[in-house]
Amino acid sequence: MTDSDPDLDAEQYEKHREAGEILAEARADTVDRLEVGASHAEIAAFAEDRIRELGGEPAFPLNISIDHEAAHATATVDDDRTIGEELVNIDIGVHVDGWLADSAVTVDLTGEWDDLVAASAEALDAAIDEIEAGVETGEIGAAIEAAIDDRGYNPVVNLTGHGLGRWEQHAAPNIPNREVSQGTTLEAGDVVAIEPFATDGRGKVSEGTHEEIFALEHEGSIRNRDARKALEQITEEFRTLPFATRWLDVRRPEMALRRLQQQDIVHGYPVLQEAEGTMVSQKEHTVIVTEDGCEVTTRSE
Repeated sequence: MTDSDPDLDAEQYEKHREAGEILAEARADTVDRLEVGASHAEIAAFAEDRIRELGGEPAFPLNISIDHEAAHATATVDDDRTIGEELVNIDIGVHVDGWLADSAVTVDLTGEWDDLVAASAEALDAAIDEIEAGVETGEIGAAIEAAIDDRGYNPVVNLTGHGLGRWEQHAAPNIPNREVSQGTTLEAGDVVAIEPFATDGRGKVSEGTHEEIFALEHEGSIRNRDARKALEQITEEFRTLPFATRWLDVRRPEMALRRLQQQDIVHGYPVLQEAEGTMVSQKEHTVIVTEDGCEVTTRSE
């Protein structure tokens, strides 16, 4: 970052901070709506509309992960699901002019998983305490793993935190959720999302068969009118950021996406999940690394 234009750097960080402030408020308002009987579709629409009302744009569709699901679950087109007495994780992203903030929180509507929710939250706090310029990402992973172990659970080892670039939700460096011998050294100015996942399962998620979130792989030409219209919306509105099927303004969005996938123009994100019958919690914040610590951009006042 030291070789870049300082004025551009200043603008970048202010937009990261603005995105974080918007996210914190939208996250709190969305959590207030999480209750048994609430509609997946209405919660997703509320969160995404609230982001826009506050002056940002969704960086990706609101993830609503239930029980053993860890990531990439969102409301579908004409979704009629409602929330039950479940473990509910919401992962929310905001961008301002392409500069991102990313955060997640788990809400226990079962009344039985307070310890699991605490495991990921305490792991996040432990990770944030480790962060400063010069720290190795493996040390952050070790702090996450130890905090989750202390609660008697397992970290999800094949999910990681990540850097945030402009119009790029997952950038270098990866932040492991366990101790690793070789990692990356963080530098002042790095913007990273730290996201511990804790589970009573084996600690390894696999891909489900369902996809509702997609992203542009590369631009291309396609003959089908709906697919062409969808691609125009994707490239102009979402660019390289993830989007939901339900966001597309075409007659048959599922068919349009199928055609775009067949041409490798877009790729999908399968729902990531632990084994059925297990539970997963997540807690996430975005931070800006400083010389002697970090600034958390997504923390509520």
